Amino acid sequence: MGDFPSLATTPLITDLLARNMPVAIGVSGGKDSDVAAFETQAYLKAAGHSGPVILIHSDLGRVEHRASLPACQRLAERLGLELVVVRRQAGDLLDRWRVRWHHNVERYRQLECVKLILPWSTPAMRFCTSELKTAVICRSLVERFAGQTILSVAGIRREESSTRAHAPIAAAQPRLSSATFGTSGYTWHPLLDWTREQVLAYHRVVDFPLHEAYSRYGMSRVSCAFCILSSASDLVASATNPDNHAIYRQLVELEIISTFSFQPERWLGDVAPHLLSGEMQARLSEAKRRARLRELAEASIPRSLWYTKGWPITLPTPEEARLLGEVRRRVADIMQWPSLPYTEADAIGERYANLMALHLHASRKTTVSITREGRQAIPGLWDTI
Repeated sequence: MGDFPSLATTPLITDLLARNMPVAIGVSGGKDSDVAAFETQAYLKAAGHSGPVILIHSDLGRVEHRASLPACQRLAERLGLELVVVRRQAGDLLDRWRVRWHHNVERYRQLECVKLILPWSTPAMRFCTSELKTAVICRSLVERFAGQTILSVAGIRREESSTRAHAPIAAAQPRLSSATFGTSGYTWHPLLDWTREQVLAYHRVVDFPLHEAYSRYGMSRVSCAFCILSSASDLVASATNPDNHAIYRQLVELEIISTFSFQPERWLGDVAPHLLSGEMQARLSEAKRRARLRELAEASIPRSLWYTKGWPITLPTPEEARLLGEVRRRVADIMQWPSLPYTEADAIGERYANLMALHLHASRKTTVSITREGRQAIPGLWDTI
């Protein structure tokens, strides 16, 4: 169609389509998945593919734009394809963040980490995508297409980010492999070489409306209403949509409770403070103050005690244990917790020793000989110092 790029493909994709394997096109309501759906369907028809083809959308719940599911339904109607909507059974993304915060507080209380851990997903830890999109979608496809090799289409483009710039055209998707259901599968990225301008032009050519987040509110991308990857301008634009005001306040409330900003360098509460009550603004200001105090307290923890793979791998010295106890007491006071275990040096040393012993037991080692600077760590702890 016109001067638009051809879809990116590989001999593997060609072979699977020739064998009429099922194709599931992931759609979000965003501009790229729209084009991926239009162009993939056209490509399949031209290739004579006669296997099942569906659109599939993972609904993230309250954090989604209200217009996203209707946009996906509109696309399905236009293409004459079935739209499958899936959701995480354990709750939506806001639930996931709230539960993560609860678990992280408990981890801190039980000295399973030395610094308090934020509730939010991050660019380096996008469980919002892996757990609430990829995993949920793949589980549904495996159950639906038992005994087959499945092609899962995602409309990502190399232009979008440095990570996506190196994305393969096709790759095995482990989550589509199931011994129980007899499935295997691949992710296919047919739009890799398209530009943003070409995607927008395509909508005009096929006369298909863009999601209102673009056309009405001026956002550059459609994901969650407030996304941990959003630019400042997109966050501000999203906050102008009245449909997003309730979730905005709920997310700011979690910022306040946790003392962690929604993005590393940006508090969501600062994006649209006029949407917050005076009481909530005051609590946000207090949360920022406590965040600074918490960060200052944790900054005194020696790097040798920071988390590394297999943590804990070494026993703290008595001085380090005393310091860690002081930090934990300060953090408990800052977070306004009435009590916190493992704040005394001896208790901290014993907790470390127990954790290290548990790790050794889990790895099926029967002897414990953990040393620090030549001193025996277990069971004598610091008795030989």
